[in-house]
Amino acid sequence: MNIKKELLKTRRNSIQLEIGGNADFKTGSTHFGGTPDVPENFRWPYYISENSGKSNPLSFIAQFDLEELSRYDSDNMLPKTGLLSFFYDFDSMTRGLDPNDKGSAAVYYFENKNNLKTAELPKDLKPPFRLPSLKITASSVMSYQSYEDFLLQREKLIENWDEFESAQKSIGIDEPQNISKLLGWANPIQENMTRACELVSRGYYLGDGWDHVTPLDKQEAEQWSGNDWLPLFQLDNAADSDFKQVSASFGRIYYYIRRDDLTARNFDNVWLIMQNY
Repeated sequence: MNIKKELLKTRRNSIQLEIGGNADFKTGSTHFGGTPDVPENFRWPYYISENSGKSNPLSFIAQFDLEELSRYDSDNMLPKTGLLSFFYDFDSMTRGLDPNDKGSAAVYYFENKNNLKTAELPKDLKPPFRLPSLKITASSVMSYQSYEDFLLQREKLIENWDEFESAQKSIGIDEPQNISKLLGWANPIQENMTRACELVSRGYYLGDGWDHVTPLDKQEAEQWSGNDWLPLFQLDNAADSDFKQVSASFGRIYYYIRRDDLTARNFDNVWLIMQNY
């Protein structure tokens, strides 16, 4: 197999995000942390942890002005207008390997920015989980499959990592260690995540392994998940010392969405996976 040729076929556009510096506080603007802009009837998302029984308010992570970002979305994957906002429960730190993790992360799409106003953070959102307001600078960067995703349907066609790394170098792929982005391909710290998204959506708990997964479900997840589940948002460390103390404790969080849901602008079923360094 010509690995370089196969890897080039996976080319997708991504919107790379540099997080740091003073944020623009204009209503509906792209920014990290601080406070979100929401409609009048917005109800702050909470998650009831199965382990502790506590009801935790989710941290507000970031919001994106989609009209502003459309210039970087060359594959036309996102809506052209509106606001896309991301939340996660940093207190529970769910990993996305349990169907009961549903609700520990949330994504909201507000189509009309004219009806938004700045929200107040919940009083029970603890200070460590109130993220600092930071600027987000976007750029368009080509993205290619990681080794873990590449192997999903090509495991028998590639012998070792060295072959893949050589192909990466010949293409000029040089990914930074700290990388946050929208769309493209994920940069796993560990294994492929699309199979987990599919299997957890089928009701499987994967926290103690995959021995109980039926051969059929495992086969279908391997065959279909790489095309059906797309990375929507990947968050790495932000350039702020206070937030680094939170984020460096776990690694990266990844929001995945089914291709059909993204096309339909249905962000209710986005699934979050967390991977440790």
